[in-house]
Amino acid sequence: MPLADRTLKPETGVPMAPMTSLGIGGRARWFLRATTIEEVIAARQWCGDAGVPLCVLGGGTNMVVADSGVDALVLQVVIPGIAFSQRGASSLLRLGAGEPWDDAVLAAVSRDLGGLECLSGIPGNAGGTPVQNVGAYGQSVAQTIAEVTVLDCESGTIVTLKGSECGFGYRTSRFKGTDEGRFIVCEVLFELSAQPPTMSYPEVIGHLTHHGVSEPGLMDVRNAVLAIRRRKGMVIDTADPDTRSVGSFFMNPVVDSARHSGLDSTGADAVPGFVLSDGYVKIPAAWLIEQSGFSRGYRAGAVGLSAKHPLAIVNRGAAAAREVVALAGAIKRRVIDRFGIWLSAEPSFVGFGEDPDVAFLKEVRS
Repeated sequence: MPLADRTLKPETGVPMAPMTSLGIGGRARWFLRATTIEEVIAARQWCGDAGVPLCVLGGGTNMVVADSGVDALVLQVVIPGIAFSQRGASSLLRLGAGEPWDDAVLAAVSRDLGGLECLSGIPGNAGGTPVQNVGAYGQSVAQTIAEVTVLDCESGTIVTLKGSECGFGYRTSRFKGTDEGRFIVCEVLFELSAQPPTMSYPEVIGHLTHHGVSEPGLMDVRNAVLAIRRRKGMVIDTADPDTRSVGSFFMNPVVDSARHSGLDSTGADAVPGFVLSDGYVKIPAAWLIEQSGFSRGYRAGAVGLSAKHPLAIVNRGAAAAREVVALAGAIKRRVIDRFGIWLSAEPSFVGFGEDPDVAFLKEVRS
């Protein structure tokens, strides 16, 4: 769509709930779907001309939309495309932001390319992976992202950022932090190679051992991860009500080893933890939540916790966003009271403005 084309006509009053995995939220005041970079540029220009805020929507799997809706142009970026190429000993995988993520993982694993196999079954589209620095079972996209092509909304230009320029951290990036709202991800380039699968998590190793897989390949690890995620209700399935969620609502907290050891004297069972390469310890948020009195299947009106995994807050029917925020806040306060650890919410919150309850969910204290 050329920039000079003034026929751009957003839809109005479009329901957001059907576009999200949680199935909650009000209407978008304006809505557009972009299938090309040119359409993304045109949408940004339309917002500038009309004086309207811009809100980017990808796969809708990691967001909570306010009951009042979104007073902005909601731009759903669904740029397609999946292409492999070679650069020296590395294989490059270029994905349009709208490409379904798990399809891309399967394509890489099917070509015996390692680096993404532990990220199997994660819902959403490719464009969201650098924003969240998506990770699971010992892998994160920060390890393989070579470049991210973005629209810089400040300058109106298309920019290519190297992976080292993305400010990746645990489940975060510059796109989610210091530069939130500045960039719109259009394409992501991954650098992969033929390598053995990543097997650093006991849960994956245990699954493979139980099934008699002594020398696992990439596809074996992918299948193991998918089985584990399904068992936890973390693979979206319309037939499974426990998947009507944003997946893990809270991030696993990371503490130093002394802090972790000190938690063992609280009177509960020994606090589990996964020791990271820098010596810090990642504590399962699910364990903290259960030890704080919120068990699997817990219900609070129309929301509750998944019967399969306490990290997933589930819409049990006609739930409201305010109910989700209230339950998440109650969980966070109980974990603070029990362990002194501040859990940080993982999803984005859209349409809430300066809501103090949402600010509390995002706040982290060491």
